Amino acid sequence: MRYLTAGESHGPGLTTIIEGLPAGMPLLAEDVNKELKRRQGGHGRGARMRIEKDQVQITAGIRHGKTLGAPVAMFVENKDWKHWETVMSIEPVPEKNEKSRRVSRPRPGHADLVGGMKYGHNDMRNVLERSSARETTVRVAAGAVAKKLLHELGIEVAGHVLEIGGTRANLKRAYAVSEIQETSEASPVRCLDEVAAEEMMQKIDDAKKNGDTIGGIVEVVVGGVPAGLGSYVQWDKKLDAKIARAIVSINAFKGAEFGVGFEAARKPGSEVMDEILWSKEDGYTRRTNNLGGFEGGMTNGMPIVVRGVMKPIPTLYKPLQSVDIDSKETFNASVERSDSCAVPAASVVAEAVVAWEVAVAVLEKFDGDRFDTLKKHVEEHRNLTKEF
Repeated sequence: MRYLTAGESHGPGLTTIIEGLPAGMPLLAEDVNKELKRRQGGHGRGARMRIEKDQVQITAGIRHGKTLGAPVAMFVENKDWKHWETVMSIEPVPEKNEKSRRVSRPRPGHADLVGGMKYGHNDMRNVLERSSARETTVRVAAGAVAKKLLHELGIEVAGHVLEIGGTRANLKRAYAVSEIQETSEASPVRCLDEVAAEEMMQKIDDAKKNGDTIGGIVEVVVGGVPAGLGSYVQWDKKLDAKIARAIVSINAFKGAEFGVGFEAARKPGSEVMDEILWSKEDGYTRRTNNLGGFEGGMTNGMPIVVRGVMKPIPTLYKPLQSVDIDSKETFNASVERSDSCAVPAASVVAEAVVAWEVAVAVLEKFDGDRFDTLKKHVEEHRNLTKEF
């Protein structure tokens, strides 16, 4: 299973095409729209979210509420396009209009300058329109489809915010996936700790007031995962490596960790390895989940626990020093409409990309032509690994 996305931030809209879904899987537009709405929420979002009310148009691959086994095409319209029709026109426009919103002052920390150097664009709007986090709209749409597939197989995905601007949630126990879903959804910053959430919101407000931005850490938990997804036999077959790549592919994300993550470097092995247990009812489990559900690049049946770190958004209303690519003189960087903090929204994007990788791993391991056959094979595998 694979997908591509296309579209610019202020173009007519965003498109994704998914290939490789099994035939006969239930899928409705509302399954996708629910996730798109979640991506648009969260304390710290900017004016763009008041303009866009993302709704998906499914234009291929579904008939009467079920997948056909053919590619699924989805389109999300950009409502703001009407204000950018000349600037982002597909057809040539007079030169005076073409330069009306030309960007020649790259933003530090963004793709602007390097993208312009790479592709030879002297107007860096050609870069920033595609490198914008607006593209994650259709990644969330693709992730919504993956989450639907996983849900039908008894696999659930939840995300939440662990830290914003140095304020970290104080979580004294592990939360079930259903708890994370319910509690994070009720929080303006998708945080499970109400006290920390208040402080996070204050820090977001302070950053906005100062023309600044702040980042944070999100965590995704996947429950009900069968053991044996991924493989140890080649480096590129390891599922945790694929998930790490997916996390870091999200705009502004700079790192990923599983389970206790980098803390493992500070602990002895006896406090890191997860002791193996067995019972007739549950089969093989682990006493702890320090390794985040992975051993040897494969799922071990425990919940997947992965975290990603998001840097502050590089678009500042109090812009940093940059260099004009025409004159080579020092100027303040260009300012594009942006959020002061997008960490809560990014947790939804993280859910989507993790769900996608897990769904792909499921379809790599099991027969993916027919959804009814897939469900049967997954259940058979669960029973076999329990009795191993």
